[in-house]
Parts: sequence; C-alpha cells; structure tokens
Amino acid sequence: MAKHIKYENLTLPTTMEQLISICIPAYKRIDYLKRLLDSIAIQTFKDFEVIVTDDSPDDEVGELVKYYQEKYKLHYFRNHQQLGTPENWNEAIRKAKGQWIKLMHDDDWFSNADSLQCFADATKVDPDKAFIFSAYENIFLGENRRESVHVNSFRYKLLQKDPVTLLSSNIIGPPSVTMYKNEQSLAYDKNLKWLVDIDFYISFLRAETTYYVDKILVNVGMSSVQVTKESFRVAEVEIPENFYLLHKIGVAALKNIYVYDAWWRLIRNLGIRGEADIKASGYLGEIPKLIRMMIRFQQRIPLAVLKIGPLSKFFMMISFALYFNQIKTVE
Repeated sequence: MAKHIKYENLTLPTTMEQLISICIPAYKRIDYLKRLLDSIAIQTFKDFEVIVTDDSPDDEVGELVKYYQEKYKLHYFRNHQQLGTPENWNEAIRKAKGQWIKLMHDDDWFSNADSLQCFADATKVDPDKAFIFSAYENIFLGENRRESVHVNSFRYKLLQKDPVTLLSSNIIGPPSVTMYKNEQSLAYDKNLKWLVDIDFYISFLRAETTYYVDKILVNVGMSSVQVTKESFRVAEVEIPENFYLLHKIGVAALKNIYVYDAWWRLIRNLGIRGEADIKASGYLGEIPKLIRMMIRFQQRIPLAVLKIGPLSKFFMMISFALYFNQIKTVE
C-alpha cells in the first residue's frame, strides 16, 4: 500500500500515476477555457491528467468540463471559497499526481498538437534537469498582432549562472510556458501578484537546473484585464512587492549589476524622488542603504534625462562604480 502525504484537506499518494499533470486554475472565462481544453484534446502525447480548480461564482466551468471528461483524464474541483491568484494555482498543483507539473492559465493554450510531446521529450534529455520552459507566442486578443518570444543566449547563460537576474528581465515568461518536477515542496507566494512568477522561478532555480526548448509550444493570450497588466507601473503594487522580494531573496542580490539595474529602472520608471514616495505606496518597511543611495543619486538627474535609455544606463553604471565599495559589503 502506498504511503500518503497530507496537504491541508487533500491526501496524495506518493506514487505518481501520470508523467504530466496539466493544472488549470479556472475563473469564469469559459470561451478561453474551451480553447485550452480543445488544444489539450488534440495532443499526440497522452500520458497526462488534467486538474481544473474552479474559482468561479457559478456553474459554467463545471458544465463545460463535463464534455471533456469523456476525451481524457480530467479531474474537476469547485473551490468552496474563492482563492484568488495565485492560491488557486497552488490548489490545482496540490491535487496533481503526475511526475511533472504543467501549469496552464485558462487564457493560454498549446500552439500545436505536438506541444506536450516536446515537453515530454525534454524530460529525457537530462534527468538532472528539474525545470523546463519553451519559446512561446504572445497573441494580442482583439488585435491582429502576434509576437514570437525566444530566449537570448546571453541572457540564458546569466539565468543559469544566477536566477536573480530574472529581476532584470523575465526571460522565462509566464507560468504556462514552464514545466517542472512535482516535488510539492514549493508554492507560488500568495503575498505576491506582480512578481509571483519571478519569485517562484528564482526560488526553484536556486536549487535546480533548467532546460530550454527553443520551439514555440504555447500561445499566450494577452489582454488588458490580466493581473499583470493591471499592476504595471502601479506604485502601490510594484514598490511593496519589489521590497518584499528583495528582502526574501536577500539584499546581497544587489551585488549583481543586473539586479542593481532592475532597481535603478524601477526607481526611474515610477518617478521615485525620495523616501516619501516609497511610503506613499504603502511600503513602510526597511529601505536598504544602497536603495537610499540610488534614490539620492537619481535626485541629481532630471527625470527627462533619466528617461533617455542610453543616458540612464550610463548613469546607472557610474553609480554602480561609485558605490562599488559599499556594494561589496552588502550582506
């Protein structure tokens, strides 16, 4: 008899039943969800299960998935209370019994019938790799526009060397383009919504290695109602979350010039000219000395000048060099 591990109200066997668990945190948008479920139905790879956790206030999602339970192994769970983002993601993952977790947001979908096969093949390339991600295509909903996203080799090397560089540029992309080993030891941080994916990637990849599939395997639906779009350049969201994550991963991350540059751009883009602007965002915690120094340095430069990309980069490098001795002592 298999041993069992308890996760709140869920009991999971330690034995894995499928290679891949496709975890779908759903919320109302049944037209989008239908598109995703249809893209799963045509997959040539079949060793998978689908987990749908439903945060909707009505029965529309539940009625929709009944049709797909005849097509493949699908488990549907209606949340007793609305969990929100990202806890509904975690709920789907907690119920997964596959060896690998393939989180899919309901407005994203597989780009072709062989997408899941390509992810499965990637698990065999190097058994030590615990995290896989692929190229993808942004589909701008309501617009006749697409954008292919591939990883720059230089940035990929930086990621492999130190995942904190994701703060400078999230080259991995949204969770729907990733797949990782089902270890049930790490969850998406419910204290975050703007940086929730980056936080998860950094935490996971500090202990594991990654493998990149340079093929477009996922279509990512882009719309103005997404949580990330609603949070973009909103000081009340970005400032507290960036400080929360910096303290979580360690202020010493600022020794990495790419992380330093990410903070430089955050201060510039949100027009932070003093500590009062930080407090106005709702963050009342500790402000590391190096961040205060960075703010004071930018105070001496007109915002109009800072908004000129090459000039901003030039001044950032000057400040990094100027404060280098202090940066080295950060712990």
